[in-house]
Amino acid sequence: MHTMIPAAFAASLALLVAAPVAAQSAGDMTFGLGIGSVMPKSDNGTLAGLDAEVDDDIRPTITFEYFIRDNLGIEILAATPFKHDVSLDGLGEVASVEHLPPTLSLQYHFPTGSAFQPFLGAGITYVTFFSEESDLGDIELDDSWGVSVHAGFDYAVSETGAIRTDVRWMDVDSDVTLDGVDIGTAEIDPLVVGVSYIWKF
Repeated sequence: MHTMIPAAFAASLALLVAAPVAAQSAGDMTFGLGIGSVMPKSDNGTLAGLDAEVDDDIRPTITFEYFIRDNLGIEILAATPFKHDVSLDGLGEVASVEHLPPTLSLQYHFPTGSAFQPFLGAGITYVTFFSEESDLGDIELDDSWGVSVHAGFDYAVSETGAIRTDVRWMDVDSDVTLDGVDIGTAEIDPLVVGVSYIWKF
């Protein structure tokens, strides 16, 4: 009898640990707050005949996801404006620009039955550029539409809370003009690495 009590307790504890990570059900919603690092690829195209480089930036992010079916959700990503410096080979830093990259994704969360729950998603990113500044003249970057892919995992810490680590790739290209003259296309195509806390309700 005494040997059965620890075994029963261990089984009950295992059920309690597994309970917070039950599969996401249709109608569930999640809200996330975190930080994201936008890291453009190393080769950012040619502007005015010179190789361009766009630097990284880190900002707060917000996500909201609604589950249209069990384990299948639609997520919107938002953030405060990211700011990037733009450099040209031989000239150094020549411009700065801010942008917002709202992203809509369809995501599948794999029901593992454990605290660790990976997910995969794909969607569309719209990037709007603003506050462009340059000592070279009036610089403008066109807004961009592109596909995005998303992967990551949640680690449950309670019935309604989880820590999320994720990475996105976004197809972001923008035509650039200087004083109204086309000078090339900025090929940004960043990875966005994030960490956030997710609330389920």
